[in-house]
Amino acid sequence: MITDPYFYLVAVPAVILFGVAKGGFAGGLGVAAVPMMALVISPIQAAAILLPVLCVMDLVALWKYRGRWVWSELVLLIPASLLGLGAGTLLFSQMSPAIIRLLLGGIAIAFTLHHWFQQLLAKRYAQNHFGPVVGILAGATSGFTSFVAHAGGPPLGMYLLRRGLDKTAFVATTAVFFTVANYLKLIPYAWLGHLDMGNLKTSFALMILAPPSILAGYWLHTRISELLFFRFVYASLLVVGVKLVWDGLSGL
Repeated sequence: MITDPYFYLVAVPAVILFGVAKGGFAGGLGVAAVPMMALVISPIQAAAILLPVLCVMDLVALWKYRGRWVWSELVLLIPASLLGLGAGTLLFSQMSPAIIRLLLGGIAIAFTLHHWFQQLLAKRYAQNHFGPVVGILAGATSGFTSFVAHAGGPPLGMYLLRRGLDKTAFVATTAVFFTVANYLKLIPYAWLGHLDMGNLKTSFALMILAPPSILAGYWLHTRISELLFFRFVYASLLVVGVKLVWDGLSGL
């Protein structure tokens, strides 16, 4: 079990941010969690510690958004995600920490720039509806990035945001998608040896944050404007992404 207090100074806000995002506030910004934790520990260990915590969060999110998801989207996206999960299983142990940091940093930067670009061209994006081929690519990509870094939100969100879902249906549909993905990931994570007792003890220590952070996200989803929060977190995410890309390039 990790006992370094500096780890928890980063891990606690990372888990809370992921939970708030899963609860329906701040969209897919849970992508910041592994990059934040990767500043103080290996990104592979960060992903392993987070996975059991996310599985608990998923159950709470399913309960809060029960019956609000869109099955017609899920029947396309979930099978496609299996392709990405399989690729992640095969490649995860072959990827060095430097490569994963580069991947995480690139995702963080791309997600931030995508958000800002979307705001500039909001009307044009609102008229752009992706079809099933893009859905398959999004599901597969989301499965892969979810496996290696729990960062499946950006590719999934980039697709679903063009499908005309209201914000509650959007959150509910992503909740089902990631519940399936995360519970499937438990098997290869255990097989690859990443769910060892030390990591699991750290997961259990952080797990107490899962239900309240999800409930907080749900409360914020129904009551608070996201504008100022988005601005702050996206700016922070860009800084973290640049730092991870720099660290990844330095480690090559």
